[in-house]
Amino acid sequence: MKKILYIVLDGLGDLPIPELNNKTPLEAALTPNLDRLAQKGKTGLVYPVARGIAPESDIAVISLLGYDAHKYYTGRGPLESFAEGLRVNDGDVALRVNFATVLDDAKTIKDRRVGRNLSTQEADALAKEINSKVTLSSATFEFKNTIGHRGVLVIRGMHNKLSGWITNTDPAYDREGVFGVAKEKFENFVAVSTPMPGYEEKIEAKDAAVSLNEFTQKSHKVLTDSAVNKKRISEGKLAANIILSRDAGDHLPEFPQINSLYNLKFGSFVEMPVERGIALLTGMDIIAVPSSSGHLDVDYPVWAKIALDSIDKYDGIYVHIKGPDEPAHDGNFAKKKDIIEAIDKFFFTNLLLKLDMANTVIAVTADHSTVCSMKAHSSDPVPLLISGGDTLPDGSLSFSEKAASLGSIGEIKGQDIMPLLVKSSQQ
Repeated sequence: MKKILYIVLDGLGDLPIPELNNKTPLEAALTPNLDRLAQKGKTGLVYPVARGIAPESDIAVISLLGYDAHKYYTGRGPLESFAEGLRVNDGDVALRVNFATVLDDAKTIKDRRVGRNLSTQEADALAKEINSKVTLSSATFEFKNTIGHRGVLVIRGMHNKLSGWITNTDPAYDREGVFGVAKEKFENFVAVSTPMPGYEEKIEAKDAAVSLNEFTQKSHKVLTDSAVNKKRISEGKLAANIILSRDAGDHLPEFPQINSLYNLKFGSFVEMPVERGIALLTGMDIIAVPSSSGHLDVDYPVWAKIALDSIDKYDGIYVHIKGPDEPAHDGNFAKKKDIIEAIDKFFFTNLLLKLDMANTVIAVTADHSTVCSMKAHSSDPVPLLISGGDTLPDGSLSFSEKAASLGSIGEIKGQDIMPLLVKSSQQ
């Protein structure tokens, strides 16, 4: 039985960019290690959830791990809140949130991520103020900041259970049923939460929307008056003066345990709360990873060493690297290209030097395309390579969107990858 090393590069996929000679950041990047893996293996294209869906990372990762997201997903909010240690009972509404910046009218959004420079210390202080100074009329809540501008919110009704079937206050994301979907275009105004279609008369949904809107308004006042934000403004930075919420859910998902599905023991190391929540709820062990130093030439070799040190303890390891996604959301194609090159140079070089490829099946793909020209996720497919073990080369010349479209794997859904890897590991 061979080991499985499953590596997902967040937001890797993209579309051709004129400034890169009509290449994608991946096509333009210097990636000798990834290209060599593709040349020794086989490639294809993946629709992480399904054709036509521009997925958020959560439903994509659930699918990439072999689960039917339509069957098990209950919203991103419960996943991240659980990962951060917040209690989510049935009938509590959990949401993923962002600190953001609005102008004086408290409706026009200037920046959905506070310039990406909100420190953990600042976010800690702002979260403490919100929890201590905001009181809701008919609900209680817990608010927690996570990484940078991100956070989670759990609202609990005082008199009855609440429903997660409510719309977002974050205008950049919509809901298609229970799925959160990134919008390609949106009006840059704070939205008012309402019950979703079909739930307009449900008291649980009406109460949840009312409480979320009350939280948004009252926390805005606290944040506006905060000394932390006054100091940021004096330093020429954006104020973190509004909370944008999305992806509500009112209960935790109940996944079949991944070890029992495949009769294999999996470990995972991931950076973000949503992936950690999925890993915990699917029964994967969490492999401890040091906090990012902010220097890729330091972090990626450490992660490669952790993967090498851990692989003997498990049948498979799932690795999720956030890198390419963030600059793509900012439209920074040059930085996305640089990060892809850094992953190849500092992670894959150190990994492949000592990895027993004959006894390891390695897969590299992405959870979604984050298109620089859109600054958002898209429904475009992502490249996949499978190499190592007894995998026979299919003539792929490199690892890229264009090259993968010619690979022998063809076009598959994310849910199909795990069965492929398990089968390959048993050959």
